[in-house]
This record gives sequence, structure tokens and C-alpha cells, in this order.
Amino acid sequence: MRRRIRRRLQHTFKDYYFKPRGIPLTALDEVKVTDEELETLRLRFINDLDQNEAAKQMQISQSQYQRDFVKAMEKITKALIEGKAILIERKQA
Repeated sequence: MRRRIRRRLQHTFKDYYFKPRGIPLTALDEVKVTDEELETLRLRFINDLDQNEAAKQMQISQSQYQRDFVKAMEKITKALIEGKAILIERKQA
């Protein structure tokens, strides 16, 4: 298995959890999204960058960016549809 390339993140996400209102966190299943996956969404939807430019900023290939982007979208969609909490996992520096 190839070693995972460290992505360059330009944003520090402040929150750890997002969850449905009115349900205790202890009563919810959670979906884990890495800060790297969240960065792909930020670059695409907040900074309005195309895949090639976003991949350059993260210092990864366009195909790796696409895989991370799709994985993040799948996880967040599942959490929203199934009413799960979203945990943002931070990578150790």
C-alpha cells in the first residue's frame, strides 16, 4: 500500500461536531469526516476553485482530490439523510 501524501490545509476548522438539534450527542451515531476531506469542500464551494486549482493548493493530484471530494460528499450526505452527527477528525501535525 502506498504511503498517504500529507495534504496542505489552509484553514483550521474550529468546530468538532455538527449534529441534529434537540438530540443528545450520546444518542446519535456519527460519521467521521477528516479535516482534509472538509478542505476539499471548502476550496470547491467557498473559494469556488475547480478541481485542478484546488488540487494544486492542497499539493496533491487532481485524481486524489476527486477521491477525497467524493468521499466527503458521501459521508456528509449520509449524515444529513440519516440524522447522524458529523465528527471532524483532525490529523496530527
